[in-house]
Amino acid sequence: QVQLVESGGELVQAGGSLRLSCAASGRSISNYAMGWFRQAPGKEREFVARISWDALQTLYGNSVKGRFTISRDNGKNTVFLQMNSLKPEDTAVYYCAAGPSYSGTISALYNYWGQGTQVTVSS
Repeated sequence: QVQLVESGGELVQAGGSLRLSCAASGRSISNYAMGWFRQAPGKEREFVARISWDALQTLYGNSVKGRFTISRDNGKNTVFLQMNSLKPEDTAVYYCAAGPSYSGTISALYNYWGQGTQVTVSS
């Protein structure tokens, strides 16, 4: 079992930056692809970013491409999401997830999920 705990979400003004962290415990995440998803009120869960187990491959949702960067530190069992040039439409609960290498952008393929952290971007 892998337990995931997100942190770093807060209220920020449009144009600002935040760095989210996802700390894993229970098992090493070094063999897992890691993803970030988000869900705004009344909307479906949306793919944000994904990183391969070795950090050599990254993938981003169209709405965050060029503004967000996913990274990982397997030695610290932690994944990060650097979010720059934040917009009000980025407001959502952000979730970290761990899954097999083929997980990609599909949330159903991820096995483990954190409880989420709230990001609110004011205009």
